[in-house]
Amino acid sequence: MKIVVAMPVTEEHKKWLNAAAGDYPVYFADNQATVGAQVPEDVLSDTEIIIGNLDPELVKKAPNLRWMQLNSAGTGAYIKKGVLPEGAVLTNATGAYGLALSEHMLAQLLAMMKKLYAYYDNQKQSLWKDEGPVTSVYGARALVIGFGDIGSEFGKRLKALGAHVTGIRRRSTVVPPEADEMGTMDKLDDYLAKADIVATSLPDTPATYHLYNKERFAAMKQGAWFLNIGRGNCVVQEDLMEAVKSGHLAGAALDVTDPEPLPADDPMWQVPGIYITPHVSGGYHLAETHNRIVQIACENLEAYFYGGKMKNIVDFQTGYKK
Repeated sequence: MKIVVAMPVTEEHKKWLNAAAGDYPVYFADNQATVGAQVPEDVLSDTEIIIGNLDPELVKKAPNLRWMQLNSAGTGAYIKKGVLPEGAVLTNATGAYGLALSEHMLAQLLAMMKKLYAYYDNQKQSLWKDEGPVTSVYGARALVIGFGDIGSEFGKRLKALGAHVTGIRRRSTVVPPEADEMGTMDKLDDYLAKADIVATSLPDTPATYHLYNKERFAAMKQGAWFLNIGRGNCVVQEDLMEAVKSGHLAGAALDVTDPEPLPADDPMWQVPGIYITPHVSGGYHLAETHNRIVQIACENLEAYFYGGKMKNIVDFQTGYKK
């Protein structure tokens, strides 16, 4: 049996993974760049476990693959028929990203609400100018759509600052400590009409494609703030631009776009009130996130070898963990 690690790892991470693998050989891909690892076909031919988001076309060259551990929470490219061999298990890195992404969203939200972007623009012009009233998280109604690891971490931070937090999940309406109430997607428009803050962290699935369109933005409360940390194709960007330019939305912060990278001539770059970061909230930008991803992989390796319960097993029908 062979284990291939196809994600960037530090020397310390290698020690963790080798310890979890025990006597089984671990192949660490040479290319540790963020572009993606290159693994020879002769290595993949007898690989049983892949750790990391190896290119799906290369995954297809591993006929003996029995389990793949992703370094992402998103699974879209790997649940497609024919990528993994029949019967192979797929697990993701849910639980690793909540800290980094929730802090990024909170920073974006406060920067918009406190007009910090405007003041930074003024600073570059040596302009001492009062930009007027600001808004607060305190007392705001926040709607967090996709209340998993990322959404619940964001909800926790909003509650700590005095917001009323409503979470949206596909099924469960059990209210966790990080929220004040829970709802489901069938009542989304009703919740949108009441929310001062709308934050979405949904994955790329057929059900989420262009979920936020002209009608959805119109359903949002006048003056609401919109944040997207999930996938760019959840949003019809032309409709978002119109909602912000018209003043219906107070502003929008996006860490994801469609496509990525966003072309230099895309008009969304120039819309006042839309603030874009180049999909940097997650990944390995925060060392703790990187550590958590490797720790999940190590825990699952031990469970795989010793018959324990593996974390984050993905449902191939929905793309979510079971």
